[in-house]
Amino acid sequence: MINLSDGYEPQSNSPLFAVGEVVVHRIYHYRAVVVALDPTCQADEEWYQSNQTQPSKDQAWYHLLVDGAQHVTYSAESNLQRDGSGAPIVHPMLNLFFFGLNEETNQYLRNEVPWNPGEPPDAPPSSPPDFTPQPPA
Repeated sequence: MINLSDGYEPQSNSPLFAVGEVVVHRIYHYRAVVVALDPTCQADEEWYQSNQTQPSKDQAWYHLLVDGAQHVTYSAESNLQRDGSGAPIVHPMLNLFFFGLNEETNQYLRNEVPWNPGEPPDAPPSSPPDFTPQPPA
């Protein structure tokens, strides 16, 4: 009998990381939190070719808020690993997309604010000005 599983590993199409998980880039070593993900690379060819590396497009790709920075990035699953440090993420858009942290899993809790991968915001919307009531005259 032939065993079809010998030497064959089915490729999982399930994303390895979930929204809210903290990851580390394997090459550039930055920490980040997953804000959204795509089952395959959705970037255009020009963007893809402009990168220093071209990991497979046929894997999960993650939209990331980079710790200690103001920008977002888009990375292939093969370039990421879980962060075990437990350190918090510091990013100006963190509170725009997340409402809390599960301290047991160190996973950020995503809110309902939509992520638009074609036009990620450069910064969170400005806060309304402080309202100080005027005393009666």
